[in-house]
Parts: sequence; C-alpha cells; structure tokens
Amino acid sequence: MIGTILSIERCSLHDGPGLRTTVFLKGCPLSCLWCHNPESQSFKPELFFLEEKCARCGACGDICKNHFFADSHTINRADCNACGKCAEVCHKSAIEIKGIKMKAHDVMDVVLKDACYYEHSGGGLTISGGEPLAQLDFTLSLLRMAKESGIHTCLETSGYMDTDKLLSLVPYVDLFLYDFKASNDDAHKRFTSVSQQLIMDNLFAIDKAGAKIILRCPIIPTCNDNAEHFYAIAGTANTLNNILEINIMPYHPMGSSKATRIGQEYLMPDIGFPADEQVNDWVNAIRRDTNIAVKIG
Repeated sequence: MIGTILSIERCSLHDGPGLRTTVFLKGCPLSCLWCHNPESQSFKPELFFLEEKCARCGACGDICKNHFFADSHTINRADCNACGKCAEVCHKSAIEIKGIKMKAHDVMDVVLKDACYYEHSGGGLTISGGEPLAQLDFTLSLLRMAKESGIHTCLETSGYMDTDKLLSLVPYVDLFLYDFKASNDDAHKRFTSVSQQLIMDNLFAIDKAGAKIILRCPIIPTCNDNAEHFYAIAGTANTLNNILEINIMPYHPMGSSKATRIGQEYLMPDIGFPADEQVNDWVNAIRRDTNIAVKIG
C-alpha cells in the first residue's frame, strides 16, 4: 500500500494524548480559507520555495529551464512537474518538494522507532493531513498495523467521507480529533467550499458507534468568532455521548507565508494572532453552555 506523505513529525505533543508521531498525508477535498497548511491541499507533489534562504547561485536554473534570475528568483510553476532536480542541487535548501510516495510499512518503521516513548507517555500514532480520509485505504492500512503493534491511534479529520467507509475505521481508531468549523451549512460552504451536512451526519454516526471524540474547533476572527458559533459548538458537544473534550484552535497566520512558497494567493485578510484575552473570551463563551471540558488546543 502506497500513500502520498506531506511529512512525518516525531515527538509531537499537540495531536492527541502523550508523545506522538504524526503522519501528515497530502491532499484534501476542502479548501478552508484559513488553512495553515495550504501545501497539504493538493494531492500532487509541489515545489516549496523559501526565498529567504536563496543564495541566487543559479544552480537550479542550470538544471531546470523553469527557474529565472533577474531582479528576483522566479519560478514558472505552470510548467513545473515537481520532479525535484532543482531541490537536489540547491545547497542552501531553499527548494523543497512537498509530497513523497511511501509504502505503509515504511511509514510504520518510522512510527515504531518511538514505541517505548508511547508506552511511557500514553502516546502513539496520529494520522492527519490534508485529509487522511481522502487516502482511505492507506490510512486504514496504517491504523491496522498500529493496532497490531499495540499502539494508540488518533485520526484528525474533517469527517468529509462516505459514512459507511468512515465507520469502517472506527474499530481501529482510539480517538477521533474531529473538526467543527462552522455553525450552519451556508457558512461552512463559504469557509471550506463543501457542505456541512455529511460531516455532521458522520459525527453523530461515529458517536453512535462508540467512537471517542475530541471536538476540534478552529476559531477565526472575522469568520466564526461569534456568539452563534460558540453556542453551536456547545450545543453539538452536549448531544454527543462519547465526547471527551472540546479543543479551541485559535487562528494563526502561518498559511500566508506557506501559500506564497507554493505560488498561491492567501485569501484571508491580514488579521494576525488573536490576543490571549480574546481567546480566553472564546473559551468562556463556550463553557457557559456546556459542562464538557473546553481547552485551548
């Protein structure tokens, strides 16, 4: 089984309990305005250019006609197939290729390197994205191998998948980190490009199937930082039987620079990091309507 990997991050502390290895898969059917990893959206490999590292030595231009040097180093992305030859000759590591093919057992070899740390910390494997459900067979293969090795599993997902297929993963997922992005379908379509209906149906379906859930809620100033959405978060959580907690994920503008590095336009306004006081107000607004633990993710 072969999948397209964005990155593998060992010693992660923010993607589920304990010390974890997070496998980020590439490709996502959603297009969230605030996406902080825009390089994870496309299913194809992409050239990632860090201009601040570029020495303008011209080595990439010598090996590929799609690199130009005049007032700046520019790239003809329309004809770039992300072959990686330019990255191989860049001695400053200013060029990277995001998206590599890996076999599932090779990914698990990396995950198993830290098995002793999972045991002592209560950690394990987290599969994230992009959207891991978009590479369903590969994700299922990783989950099965992890369970066979006695490793705790988390799946971070938007829930945008055929319900029966999603339910097939439930026996292999110890904890779902499930996104809740908007309080109504119109807003969800506007912010993410897809309807919320299937996502909500799936949330209740996995809850009914006994899946453990942390509701992950990105809060984005100018988009969903409002009383209606906070009330909807609490109300939705209150209807779930197997929810462990609500995580508030404050906006950060990382996606802006990353979008530039893959030659895309970032569609969010320049709003910067929300202040700590503002984030605490969000948390308190949700806590008023639920007894479920609300934490900052």
